[in-house]
Amino acid sequence: MKTVAISLLGTSLDDRGHGAKRWDAWRPTLSMCQQDDLIVDRLELLFQPHFQKLADRVTKDIEAVSPETEVVYHHLALEDPWDFETVYSELFDFSRNYSFKPESERYLTHITTGTHVAQICLYLLTETNYLPGALIQTSPPNRRDGGPGSYQLIDLDLSKYDQIASRFTQEQALSIDRLKGGIATKNKKFNAMIKQIEKISIRSDEPILLTGPTGAGKTQLAKRIFELKKDLGKVSGKLVAVNCATLRGDNAMSALFGHTKGSFTGASSNRSGLLKEADQGLLFLDEIGELGLDEQAMLLRAVEEKRFLPVGADAEASSEFQLIVGTNKNLKAMATEGLFRKDLITRINLWSYELPSLSERIEDFEPNLDFEVARYSQRYGEQLGFNKQARKRYLKFALSPEATWAGNFRDLNASVTRMGVLSEGGRIDEENVNQEIGRLKDDWKDELAGSSSQLSLRSRVDALIGPEEAANLDLYDHILISGIAEVCASSRSMAEAGRKLFNHSRTQKASNNDSHRIKQLLDKYGIRFQDLSVKTQT
Repeated sequence: MKTVAISLLGTSLDDRGHGAKRWDAWRPTLSMCQQDDLIVDRLELLFQPHFQKLADRVTKDIEAVSPETEVVYHHLALEDPWDFETVYSELFDFSRNYSFKPESERYLTHITTGTHVAQICLYLLTETNYLPGALIQTSPPNRRDGGPGSYQLIDLDLSKYDQIASRFTQEQALSIDRLKGGIATKNKKFNAMIKQIEKISIRSDEPILLTGPTGAGKTQLAKRIFELKKDLGKVSGKLVAVNCATLRGDNAMSALFGHTKGSFTGASSNRSGLLKEADQGLLFLDEIGELGLDEQAMLLRAVEEKRFLPVGADAEASSEFQLIVGTNKNLKAMATEGLFRKDLITRINLWSYELPSLSERIEDFEPNLDFEVARYSQRYGEQLGFNKQARKRYLKFALSPEATWAGNFRDLNASVTRMGVLSEGGRIDEENVNQEIGRLKDDWKDELAGSSSQLSLRSRVDALIGPEEAANLDLYDHILISGIAEVCASSRSMAEAGRKLFNHSRTQKASNNDSHRIKQLLDKYGIRFQDLSVKTQT
């Protein structure tokens, strides 16, 4: 593989000494071609046309010390070598027009010559792989030693550096752990979502939309995003959080955008408003679907232009804030009904994440239980815990179809709080657990009545194809599987089941193969007919 060096001609460093004395001076471009353990097969020499004589002299000297090095000239139009835009544009054009052949050549970008601006541009182009390969830095010799000096290669592909890669991995893991509140969650979809949120928390300041049922943890996640950004220096202001359901009428405008003294009855002094308070920080608007259309319009402008007009003011105010919004409503459906602005949805929907309910990530129940127990201990200043049988009893109920967890993590927090307060000496026993289970059942009786058919459906499908497979299917599939299973269980053969299920469509076909159609349906979900049928003796 050939080695190709890309270097700017050093109009000062490469032009040192005259006549024979020039061989006593250290010249970086020449030095790069004098290294015993580095053979430069081709040197791509970049310079301004009026330095042609210097380029010819350097090339002649390179031929003397390294005859195997081919020197290729490239003229650059640099009116001002200290102007970043001009220099970067010229070097960028060179990189785009050059025919790189990484399969047969390795490339070194020399960053010792040229202005500091040029060196920065070469670094950036190499770091972004427009100039593929590594950087090479040449250094003058020790005064005592003389000679061509030394060189150092710098590979900007950080993935090749195990220690750096490990450091990045550790830092990312810590950030993700913070976003999860230190809870060792197992749900794959939730973990993947948090991993992506960690990236955008660091790299983006665009709005984030958090959806999901009440109690799924939207507020807590917004707080953790803020804490992560604050610690990393991404925001310098504070977190301002408000539930939009508490904002009504004129109070909504005033609370969000502020007002001037005397702008309406009761406005006895100026008010800065929540958007202004969030300047340089983060604004979390929970239940944004409760905002009126007028407030939505002003919020849209504030997000896009970072400017807004306080109530009663003549001059606009400004605020640089990042917006996170939360809702348990379908904003697109609201927009269809004229209750929410479509343009605002478009603006806040760049990063959208749906937080699953507690029931949808039930495998994370136990670590979240431990988290709530630890949080209770910290809040009340006493150590709280279960005895062995009580914990087993509580978990058995919590993971059963009887537990709807309708309020999600709020239900769990309330449940732990009640058991903690009623426990003796911070020890939750079976009596505490049984009382709590009774209370939860009573709280959820309406939900249980309304969802009993779905719970029964879920349990039937779990039994047929396994809970892991069933968890990845739509409700449509659950209903379909359950219905097919019920018909097959009452049929003597797949043909009989087919005649029942396709009682109309089969009459439209020239030939019927009811068994094959049933088998295709069952094979799709990995179900065997003999496991469903109640065949009788004939």
